Amino acid sequence: MPSRRIAPLAGLALGLLLDPALAEENTVELDTISVTTDAYESASGPVKGYRATRSASATKTDTALRDIPQSISVIPATVLKDLGSTNVERALEFAGGVSKQNNFGGLTLYEYSVRGFTTSEFYQDGFSANRGYPSTPDAANIERIEVLKGPAASLYGRGDPGGTVNIVTKKPQPDAFTTVQTSAGSWDRYRTALDVNTPLDSEGNVLSRVNLAVEDNHSFRDHVQSKRVFVAPSFSWQLDPDTHLLVESEFVRHRSTFDRGIVDAPGVSRRTFLGEPNDGDIRNHNNRLQATLEHHLNDAWKLRLASHYKQGSLWGDASENRALNADGHTLNRRYRERSMGWHDSITQLELRGLFDIGSWQHELLIGTEYEDYRKKERVTAIAGSPYAIDIYNPVYGQPKPNGLRSGTDFFEQTKSHALNLQDQIIFTDRLRGMLGVRFEHFDQSIEDYTGAPKSHQTHDAFTQRAGLLYQLTPQVGVFANASTSFKPNSGLDANSKAFKPEEGVGYEVGIKTELFDDRLSATLAAFHIEKENVLTLDPATNLNRAMGKARSQGFDLQLTGQVNEAVRVIGAFAYIDAEVTKGDTTLPAGSRILGVAKRSGSLLGVYEFQDGALRGSDLGAAFTYVGDRSGEAGTRFELPAYHTVDLLAHYKATENVTVGLNLNNLFDEKYYERSYSSYWINPGEPRNLTVSLTLNL
Repeated sequence: MPSRRIAPLAGLALGLLLDPALAEENTVELDTISVTTDAYESASGPVKGYRATRSASATKTDTALRDIPQSISVIPATVLKDLGSTNVERALEFAGGVSKQNNFGGLTLYEYSVRGFTTSEFYQDGFSANRGYPSTPDAANIERIEVLKGPAASLYGRGDPGGTVNIVTKKPQPDAFTTVQTSAGSWDRYRTALDVNTPLDSEGNVLSRVNLAVEDNHSFRDHVQSKRVFVAPSFSWQLDPDTHLLVESEFVRHRSTFDRGIVDAPGVSRRTFLGEPNDGDIRNHNNRLQATLEHHLNDAWKLRLASHYKQGSLWGDASENRALNADGHTLNRRYRERSMGWHDSITQLELRGLFDIGSWQHELLIGTEYEDYRKKERVTAIAGSPYAIDIYNPVYGQPKPNGLRSGTDFFEQTKSHALNLQDQIIFTDRLRGMLGVRFEHFDQSIEDYTGAPKSHQTHDAFTQRAGLLYQLTPQVGVFANASTSFKPNSGLDANSKAFKPEEGVGYEVGIKTELFDDRLSATLAAFHIEKENVLTLDPATNLNRAMGKARSQGFDLQLTGQVNEAVRVIGAFAYIDAEVTKGDTTLPAGSRILGVAKRSGSLLGVYEFQDGALRGSDLGAAFTYVGDRSGEAGTRFELPAYHTVDLLAHYKATENVTVGLNLNNLFDEKYYERSYSSYWINPGEPRNLTVSLTLNL
């Protein structure tokens, strides 16, 4: 089992930590955080420029990034704002080693890969946020996006070994403000967002904030469109000097055309829609409510109780691409009806404290978590007369199939109970360590309404991690860590049996540096990750199956901050060698993992005028490169490498009025951003323009 393979490395780390020869005579005091200026950054607050200095994603405590023995990429909301984008995936391009995967017909941020391993998991404020099929997170309520590289199961529980994405949402602030932003772009894309922050009492103890966004978008793709309404009210109350309550919510109403993209055939236009315009939209409704109560027991200990509830539904019909016929121009299709509903409730109770044992200082986290996740899913495929379409001259309006009905219809429930322990240790003024363990009990049941017997399984998972960071100089630190992962697999195999859970183990070594008087931060890390019981789609049955084992190794680089007062940059590069190490005839050992480029990189640079009539205005450019990737698991079909260049400019007309211009894909590169097979290929956007107006009221 991979979870056991961490033991030698963790034991070595513990041995090093306990070696008295490494301890220095002097005692080191834990830093006391005192907010004395507006420049202080909290792990949940806004970031000035591009360089974040603190994070809670890796430890669930407000910790300086330079002190965490793990690679973490933080992409502040400023990056999306400069790029004129509301797409979370756009921000992830600057995290290093994150690849686009299946997007479920354009409906959701459904799958992506970190360091070579695909996942559909992401978190919001430390809670799992992607159970079921929720709509894409909206930028209107995002403060920062943080990517924790490597396994994080000892902290978050079930997950994938490549990494974990945690979205930190906007919180109520002490000062009143109102911001309105409206934009219009190519292909009739329109969006308006409103951010209203209001203190509700004169002392600033009761605060409220509402983020709202409305979108009406068409696309460069024929007959493809989407609409969205997003509302996120939040409320905070300082009940007394030691007790704080935060209540947050989100309500999303999303509808869009289900679009599987194009097929691998010469001369197919990237505009061509191969579904049926009269199928109507797929609708996706989501609601989230979250409450967090924190109480300081004394100066050293704090108690946190938090509860998270989300509910969603997705329904609609769509005509979907299948295989290309031998004539090379007619594409078989299938007609499918979807009806899905889910809800997820999570409760966390945590105790955090500071204490000393001898000369070592400890920050201890003891946490418990209970989750009850339920999902009902019905996907029906309807067979009938030939339902093909000409990919070069599509004619729409064919009669819908009305034959044999088949598909999936099941109810799944997963309950989990967990206990996790974490200790952040300061051994000397140069040496820090982190140890974490989590015990989790899963109870998963699947009731198949198509006639198969009910499936039930339980699992006990013990995951762990250990890390060390040594500060060579005030500007340079080296680190190493090892950790394990565990995740129950959802759904049923071809025999209507539940899959065995995925398990993984990861190792990482790296270096963190602070440059230009601590204005610029860089992290370079090398990694090796293994995973077993990985699921992949079987083209013969169109069902998932376990493929055995896979391995990913390589390195990634993250750079972020200010070169000087006028120039801010964020960039990343990754080299990832990811392949199947134990497969079968359909997906043999040595096969590349779907959608993962060996080389990828990005760089965004912005120059902001410091003086004169253009003070506060800026100019910038973004460069993105993605290497060739496997386009279909187990075949030789590949997506070619591509690169794009984007330009941006913002003119600050007054203190309260800013006009923005974003020109994307400057050279009109024809590229394919993702695929799931040779007949599910998503082309990238051609050259396009967005104009925006921001008002600070």
